[in-house]
Amino acid sequence: MARTNAINPPVNCRLCPRLVDFRNENKKAFPDFFNGPVPSFGDSNAKLLIVGLAPGLRGANRTGRPFTGDYAGDLLYATLAKFGFSEGDYKADPEDGVTLKETMITNAVRCLPPQNKPIGAEIRTCRKFLIRQLDAFSDLRAILCLGRIAHESTLATLGIRQKDAPFVHQARHEIADAPFCLFDSYHCSRYNTNTRRLTTAMFEDVFTDIRRYIDGD
Repeated sequence: MARTNAINPPVNCRLCPRLVDFRNENKKAFPDFFNGPVPSFGDSNAKLLIVGLAPGLRGANRTGRPFTGDYAGDLLYATLAKFGFSEGDYKADPEDGVTLKETMITNAVRCLPPQNKPIGAEIRTCRKFLIRQLDAFSDLRAILCLGRIAHESTLATLGIRQKDAPFVHQARHEIADAPFCLFDSYHCSRYNTNTRRLTTAMFEDVFTDIRRYIDGD
């Protein structure tokens, strides 16, 4: 890697052989897709960091912007707008002009994994970019983990044991000696919403808690 301290992997990152092979397959099948490690998106002075799992095939792997182009993004960006964390009209297109306010979105794994399931070695390898992302913030107030894998990878990044901060939807975990809290939500995937494991109201309840915490209410 040319930039050893880079927050985002290079477009030709080759750290995870299985993901590189899958990327090459998708380049052949979908030559017009982004097909690469998806960089973080948002405000470099963020107070809120949102950590997802990994790019979706027809979402961020196609568009090159986190949570853009699939249902999970429809729900996430609508919620961000409702709670004042974004500006602009989200149209599931990286050229739609949407900007994030005090918010950054990233993924625990930056490349599309087969069957949307990264393996442990890939999660650990990609964690260095999450570490660098966290180190780059000066005024972070909240981290929102979407799903268990994002939660567990973030805990590992922070050096926190899983048993000390178990994943529970709408949980808030205080982080010792840190100026921010960790919040949890079920992932806003179509599967979770279709099965009613996560409803729009449940998702908005999490953002209500985050908004209040950031605003000091």
